[in-house]
Amino acid sequence: MSWGLAQAGFEIIEGIDFDKIALKTFARNHKHAKATHADLSTLEPAGWLSQHGFSVGDLDCLVGGPPCQGFSKNVPRTSRFLDDPRNALIYRFLEFVRVVRPKLVLMENVAELVNAFDGAFRQEVLSELRALGYDADVRVINAAALGVPQHRRRAVFFGSRCGEIAFPDETFTSLNDRLPLFGNMIKSYVTVWDAIGDLPSLEHGTGSQLSEYTAPAFTDYQRAMRANAQHLYNHVARHLQEVQYRRLASLQPGQGAKDLPDELRPKSHYSGAYGRLSKDMVAPTLTRWMFHPGSGRFGHPVDIRTLTIREAARIQSFSDDFVFEGSFTQASSQLGNAVPPLLIKAFAPIMYQSLYPTL
Repeated sequence: MSWGLAQAGFEIIEGIDFDKIALKTFARNHKHAKATHADLSTLEPAGWLSQHGFSVGDLDCLVGGPPCQGFSKNVPRTSRFLDDPRNALIYRFLEFVRVVRPKLVLMENVAELVNAFDGAFRQEVLSELRALGYDADVRVINAAALGVPQHRRRAVFFGSRCGEIAFPDETFTSLNDRLPLFGNMIKSYVTVWDAIGDLPSLEHGTGSQLSEYTAPAFTDYQRAMRANAQHLYNHVARHLQEVQYRRLASLQPGQGAKDLPDELRPKSHYSGAYGRLSKDMVAPTLTRWMFHPGSGRFGHPVDIRTLTIREAARIQSFSDDFVFEGSFTQASSQLGNAVPPLLIKAFAPIMYQSLYPTL
């Protein structure tokens, strides 16, 4: 969320997280912001205000994505509860809103939260924001509709004390859904190959944390991702075990575990396990398990390997000058938990209009 707003011209003041490696990544990419390692449940918002010398209402925008595992579709329905302690940080985020009173609030969460428990949690959040004087609403947004090469549905709560809110218009759709009425105003979804096709080919177990581009960009998306980058970072292909390699090698782009020969098919597997992406598809949601080919559709569409961190970052819409710290597994976790920067960047013009209506 911070990277998307920074690219739109917002000054990022501080990032707060309990994950030290994620904070190290934040600090590297937001060199003028404070990176605070803290448990949000014990950080007092009044003390935070005082520490920064802010008065109530000074902050332009508070953004966050509080942990939400209690609502995730990856959790069995019978184990989802309204008072799940894993959802407690959402209330803590609202406490910061209550005390700090930022002009704007953006809170991202899993799409399942909107309708969970017959919408009770959604209504609770909105009622709290409206009681604090915010014009507030929530919308489930598919990142692909905003130019991200990935179908990733996220709930975004948006609140403003400066006037009425709006949500970004969907500007991308599938070729089949395009309407002549809109002409060129609606673009076709960005595909996997539109996003990563210019990156160097690799064999599994090869690559380096710092390398060079070997081919020119050939799509607008690639050119945008490379615009501020002098070098290529995080382009390393994870080494595969022999059976993992044999499984991916036996599949064509677009295929998955169900298409494996009997002798290679796992006895039990996730839907999409050992899936290979195809060039012309929009990627499915990337998860924090993207380092493991048996956990989803993370296979490269041409090379016999899984995606590199850089390729996954492209699919999440992180520009190439954003560098990930930590091991491959730690970077995978950061990527899987991240909000696509382009999704949040799409809110920037609306946010500027709310903050500076006369400009």
